[in-house]
Amino acid sequence: MNTWPQPQPVNPGTIPPPLISMPMAVTATEKNGNRKKILVVDDSVIILKTLSMKLKNQGYDVLTAEDGSVAVSTARRERPDLILLDISFPPDVAHGGGVPWDGFLIMDWLRRMDEAKDIPVFIITGGDPERYKARSMAAGAAGFFQKPINNDELLVAIRQELGDDQAPEGPASSVPNLPSGQ
Repeated sequence: MNTWPQPQPVNPGTIPPPLISMPMAVTATEKNGNRKKILVVDDSVIILKTLSMKLKNQGYDVLTAEDGSVAVSTARRERPDLILLDISFPPDVAHGGGVPWDGFLIMDWLRRMDEAKDIPVFIITGGDPERYKARSMAAGAAGFFQKPINNDELLVAIRQELGDDQAPEGPASSVPNLPSGQ
């Protein structure tokens, strides 16, 4: 004889309650289904990973590109809300020496594409600011940041540019300032 309690038949029209309640951590951008996409373009894997981690922590979707051709095709396909762009890139050896991409050439290509011409671009560079800042702004950059990047200043500028009023979700110092480099 079975002494275990027997399960009661379930009414097919009802859905049983969840066994474990799951807390919902939703950012302001997720609530309205309008998460902002940011494309980070830099040849340094360290910069790409560090910036990606910081931006994802703040509720942004992050796309990355290590060279100009990937940056241009990603911008065309994904239509990010903002682009963080380095200026200095090594020669494009993957394509037989191909196009010598730099941030200015990438910005020029982006401005010619209907899909990307209105996307704001912030320059991030380890190069000499006296040499690059005026040229960057004249080329249409919406902002200029010297490496190592001050994360707090960058995040404030991104929020202002995107009209995103959301406050940081974690401590601003959770990720150290980016290393210098080009």
